Amino acid sequence: MTSLTAFVVLVALVGVERLAELVVSRRNTAWSLARGGQETGQGHYRVMVLLHSGFLVAMLAEAFLRRPVVPAPLAWSMLALVVAAQALRWWCIATLGRRWNTRVIVVPGMPPVRSGPYRLLAHPNYVAVVVEGVALPLVHACWWTALGFTVLNAGLLSVRLRVEGAALASLPDGRPSHPDVAADA
Repeated sequence: MTSLTAFVVLVALVGVERLAELVVSRRNTAWSLARGGQETGQGHYRVMVLLHSGFLVAMLAEAFLRRPVVPAPLAWSMLALVVAAQALRWWCIATLGRRWNTRVIVVPGMPPVRSGPYRLLAHPNYVAVVVEGVALPLVHACWWTALGFTVLNAGLLSVRLRVEGAALASLPDGRPSHPDVAADA
C-alpha cells in the first residue's frame, strides 16, 4: 500500500463510497421529510461537504507534491484503521436504516436509536470520521492533510454536536441519544 498508485486507488474507492452515501442520504432525507421530519443546522452543511470533499483532494495533492517515503508498517496499520472506520460507519448506516442521512433531521414521534453502535456511543459515526481523517492520509504519510483535516473537522464537529444536541432535546424522552442522522458526507 506504499505505492502512489495504490493510494490513488484507495482514495478513489473512498470517493465512490462517499457518492454512494450521498445517494442513500438523499433517499433517506426524502423519506424523513415525507414523515414530517424537521431539518436543523442547514447552515453548516455546505461547509461540511466542502471540507470532506477537500479532504480527498488535499491528500492526493500532498501525495503527488511531496512524494513521501512511506514506511510499510505505517501504511498497513493506517489501512487497518481505515477499514475499521468504514466498518463502523456502515454499522451506523445499517443500524439507522431509513433514518440515516448526512443532515440533522428528527422525525416527530420516532424514538431515539439505542441499538447497534448507538448503545455503546452517542455518536459512533463521528468516531469513524475522526479515525478516517487521521488514518486515510497517513496510509501514504500525508501528515499535513491528516493534521489540517483533524483541526478543521474538530471545529466543524463542535458546531455539528451543538446542532444535534438541540435536535435531541426535541425527542420524546429528551435524553441525549442519536436522532435519525449520521454526520458524514
